[in-house]
Amino acid sequence: MSTITVYNIPLRYRKMENLHILFWLLKDISWCMVWKPLGIAMIFPTLIISIVIAWRTRELVSELTHNLAISFWITANAYWMISEFFSFDNLIVFGSFTYKQLALVPFLIGLSLLIYYYLWYKPRYKGNIETM
Repeated sequence: MSTITVYNIPLRYRKMENLHILFWLLKDISWCMVWKPLGIAMIFPTLIISIVIAWRTRELVSELTHNLAISFWITANAYWMISEFFSFDNLIVFGSFTYKQLALVPFLIGLSLLIYYYLWYKPRYKGNIETM
């Protein structure tokens, strides 16, 4: 008998995750091609599904922190895309910071969650099932 803990993803959750990837790719391709209406429209399903995935994985700290980091990444990415679409990305907010660089706020929140997980939480609960 193995003592390895297995994390199973229900099929309906996996289907949602796969659909999420489709929306995310459509958003980023639209950004690359400067297809503003489609790019902006794809923000909503991409972000909503990432939040739903985070909610559904809230019982496992590892999954929750990574999925929240993804939600913040999508938020930052979407803001950055919008700033470029509407040509305010290079305008100065204050000092030498531009509006595009405001995307650092959600990026850094996501990074902070992962730093918390890897440097504080995980070492303290090493070998335990990571539930809330």
